[in-house]
Amino acid sequence: MEALISKWHRELELFSAIKPLLILEGNVLDQYRYPVSGSIPEDSLVPLSRYLMGYFADNGWSEIVFYSNLMGFMNPYDPSMLQRYAAAVGAKTDKGVIPAEFKGNKAETAPNLIRKAMSQDRTATVTVLELASHYITTPDRMDQADVNSFNLLLQAALSSSTVRTPMGRRQNLLILLVNKVNDLPAWFYLNNPVSQTITLEAPDREERKRLISGRAFPTFFDSAVYRTDMPYYREHPDELEKLREKFVALTEGMTFTELDALRRLSKRECMPIRDLNKVVDLYKYGISENPWQTLSMASLRTAKQDFEKRIKGQDAALERTLDVVKRAVTGMNGLSSSNTAKPKGVLFYAGPTGVGKTETAKALAEKLFGDESACVRFDMSEYGQSHSDQKLMGAPPGYVGYEAGGQLTNAVKKNPFCILLFDEIEKAHATILDKFLQILEDGRMTDGQGNTVYFSETIIIFTSNLGIYVEDALGNRHANVTMDMDYPTVQAKVRQGIEDYFKLELGRPEILNRIGENIVVFDYIRRDAGEHILRAQVDKIIRRLEEQKRIRLTVTDEAYDELREAALRDLSNGGRGIGNQVESLLINPLSRWLFDNEVLERAAVTVEHFDTASNPPSMRCRAERDGEEG
Repeated sequence: MEALISKWHRELELFSAIKPLLILEGNVLDQYRYPVSGSIPEDSLVPLSRYLMGYFADNGWSEIVFYSNLMGFMNPYDPSMLQRYAAAVGAKTDKGVIPAEFKGNKAETAPNLIRKAMSQDRTATVTVLELASHYITTPDRMDQADVNSFNLLLQAALSSSTVRTPMGRRQNLLILLVNKVNDLPAWFYLNNPVSQTITLEAPDREERKRLISGRAFPTFFDSAVYRTDMPYYREHPDELEKLREKFVALTEGMTFTELDALRRLSKRECMPIRDLNKVVDLYKYGISENPWQTLSMASLRTAKQDFEKRIKGQDAALERTLDVVKRAVTGMNGLSSSNTAKPKGVLFYAGPTGVGKTETAKALAEKLFGDESACVRFDMSEYGQSHSDQKLMGAPPGYVGYEAGGQLTNAVKKNPFCILLFDEIEKAHATILDKFLQILEDGRMTDGQGNTVYFSETIIIFTSNLGIYVEDALGNRHANVTMDMDYPTVQAKVRQGIEDYFKLELGRPEILNRIGENIVVFDYIRRDAGEHILRAQVDKIIRRLEEQKRIRLTVTDEAYDELREAALRDLSNGGRGIGNQVESLLINPLSRWLFDNEVLERAAVTVEHFDTASNPPSMRCRAERDGEEG
């Protein structure tokens, strides 16, 4: 198979010939597959330092050393290079290192020695500064010694000499390995004509495909398992290709180190080839059986009818919700995207208050995962401050709350198979929205403790009242939709209000783009839906009284008509408003009557009349206890 050369390797080839200062940022702690034959066996997985050692040694540089501010200069791969480097800069080695502090007034500090190495023209040197992100606290809090050290490094790069070698002319190089380029002072690299930043990203699709298709593939399996399973897949190459393609999709965003961990885990667990992709769930979540793959199809077929028992008058919203679930279950949710590590589904619930948005999310959690508690709710009005992202994702090291982690990341680590419900998303601070953009796009997030949290098995639901009211030029709020509008009109006006908010008011159309067409507008609770809600709530009260107190409650038709007219007089607060009316008109008067008449258990109670106009509301009842009428 032809060697696959990564983009950053090609940039290294290009810029090492013309720029003396190279800053490698990103995945610098990962391991990499060496793509060509040379001093490292081709396709070997090695740390970045070993990779750089092999590349520069193969291409004419004769002295290559690695520096850290903890150890000094060293070369664990070829100690003779360190000896020649020491001779070039006039330093002495001690037990395999050249001791040197990064900052200070001594002539033997690391920046001074690097400047000597860069300016001499007798031997081609490469000095690699490892973990360079850790040399200073932060770029905006540098003391004068820090500034002096980086000034010396800058002078070293500016004074770099070119050396004649058997392979042609090579310039002396200084390479810094950093997590992010902005871990360094901006003046060090911005508008610097001798500097070039190269970003090392996680292996792309082709690199992952090469891993699972090349010589490393047999090493994913116990040798006995491979010998047993492989004859079948040689006869059915299409099935093997499907397994590989799914593995490539599931490992989006993983590093080479993580991929190698998958390989070793699969081999240790003696995974058969057919279960190759279960190792991804085992690595991410500690389980080999994915709940999404064990869902009952029969249960899902009755989902709409089951939802309608709890959520009344929202046929269109329930249909759209179940479409997203069906895409997730059938594996169709990632077909239109190059990244299949995204969440299983994303929904944006909009509409008036009290119409069933939160209840639908809870019903969905119970249907998918068997428990309403699998719906984890976050009230976004609590995350309106600029530092609120730390509450969700966890504070960085050294800050208050670091040990506790983030509320969101902790919840997903505890149960990665869940519904994440973010109520009133428009009240969250902009920094939170940036985090959501990453989650929706990548399906993963690194928390404050450096742990990767995966969202690829969740359904994310945002709720919002956007579009219900609009503000005029004076800042006064006016109703954008009303109950006398039909549903198509409400839907169109609410969607337009949401688009105007994200595009015009917030200036963040990219958030809307991530949500796509998954905006689900809930209708007002109309009269017929209100009657269903009222009947359901009264029936629940009757059922619970019977179960808990052995009190059999009956409401006469005449009394129920009185209750219905009072409870449904104002539907502007939706189902929640109906619930408030039931509490005020039925539960409170009934509790008072039962207490006053000492009817606490084992009785038949009939409600004959509601006086909804009195303050507080009251009722007329009769009861039978132990055969006696009261």
